Amino acid sequence: MTDVAVVVAEPVPAFELGIASEIFGLARVDPELPRYRYEVCAETPGPLRTSTGFLMTPTAGLGHLDRADLIIVTGAGPPVPPPSPELVTALRRAADRGATVAALCTGAFTLAAAGLLDGRTATTHWAYTDDLAARFPRVTVDADRIYAVDGPIATSAGASAAIDLCLHLIRRDHGADIANRVAREMVVPAHRSGGQAQFSRRPVTPNDPGPTLAELLDWAADHLDADLSVNALAVRAAMSPRTFIRHFTAATGATPAAWVREQRVRRAEQLLERAGTTIAAVARRCGFGSLDTLQRHFRRTRGVSPEAYRAAFRDR
Repeated sequence: MTDVAVVVAEPVPAFELGIASEIFGLARVDPELPRYRYEVCAETPGPLRTSTGFLMTPTAGLGHLDRADLIIVTGAGPPVPPPSPELVTALRRAADRGATVAALCTGAFTLAAAGLLDGRTATTHWAYTDDLAARFPRVTVDADRIYAVDGPIATSAGASAAIDLCLHLIRRDHGADIANRVAREMVVPAHRSGGQAQFSRRPVTPNDPGPTLAELLDWAADHLDADLSVNALAVRAAMSPRTFIRHFTAATGATPAAWVREQRVRRAEQLLERAGTTIAAVARRCGFGSLDTLQRHFRRTRGVSPEAYRAAFRDR
């Protein structure tokens, strides 16, 4: 993935465009991190109005989509107008030749209208997931995901979820260590656990009993080989297991078991990329206990075996 194209139309969403430009369009402070050819593409030349009123000028036309490795489609406030036949043709042609096509926020409506989401799982901003599902019944809409990747097609939830998706695409291409280093330069989490539910429901208040969940999460992330069962975590949080599960899920959008599993898989990714540690040792250090357990969870969440992941990304 070396050539990235972002497709925009009026009103151009300034925040999402800024995210894509920050991640793919700027040279990183660390010279070892990947650099990309980056173009902002539109159907017609000339300045376009953004969602916040200022003007921006695209750098290329839709013809650039024929050679981009990654095409990112931005959205607009619903109702999203249907894409032009020219854009539909360009997106389908790109997907057919193997390019990754991604949508940020309501850009999912454009991909759905182009037929690229038929038979696939997708997401968008939680406020518009019902509309996406109603308008495009052949799309499986997951309202809770921060981002969804189904084959070469990817979609993200609203606003800052674009960061999560873009970092995931870097992680998929270059490995966890590179994605973590990009995230560190941007001063953002390399991966957020949980889903959109944490943003559409009432968060835990400062008056909730026991130590803050943030402190507990920090401790758990540093002690992944410890007993992180619901009962053990509830004791540390000074809550009953039932109360703890309710507060944890409301605050993170994930169950304790799902959160712990994701943290352990993420740590396994980092260790697998380093030489000198056996895969069995990685399983123990991440809290999976056995090689079989690591392989089962790694395949389920990452789609490949730990051995295949190590072969692809070790010492990159």
